[in-house]
Amino acid sequence: MRPSISKVLLCLSLSVVCASVQAQLFAPTIDPDWREAAAPPPPPIRTEGLVALEMPGSQLRFGVDPASIQIGKDGVVNYVVVASSSSGAVNGMYEGVRCATGEMKLYARNLPGSGWVPAKEAEWRPLHSQGMSRHSLLIARNGACVGQAPNQSPSQIARDLQGNPEYRFRPEIR
Repeated sequence: MRPSISKVLLCLSLSVVCASVQAQLFAPTIDPDWREAAAPPPPPIRTEGLVALEMPGSQLRFGVDPASIQIGKDGVVNYVVVASSSSGAVNGMYEGVRCATGEMKLYARNLPGSGWVPAKEAEWRPLHSQGMSRHSLLIARNGACVGQAPNQSPSQIARDLQGNPEYRFRPEIR
């Protein structure tokens, strides 16, 4: 038995409405009054006690310093991520994630022998843009953000990054 044309049109109409509602629910929240607070200065680089990040296919090992995680009054989650190579080279990145818009910003790099060096082009960039580090997206999805909002607290972010989150709804970060 073939469905009638009216049933097919009804199904198509419902699918268009559902897609529209879903797009509105998960679209980045743009607040025209949002103002970025000054990022706190980067903390001293640490290589002990890091929360390891699973980065399949990477030649580097990544870890987040749980003591560096902060949630600003502007909703930006700041943290230090450390990358180390098998040869022992260690670099640090001081970053921020804005969950509401799915963006990240690199504030400074910690290079061996140089300490913290401000990033030349510290600007907000989409987490999914090519050339951006996969670790920033991983941090946003697995700890820093719950949907389009920052996670509850720095300690909760660290726990979630360790892979021990309590069940909760976690839509994709754009």
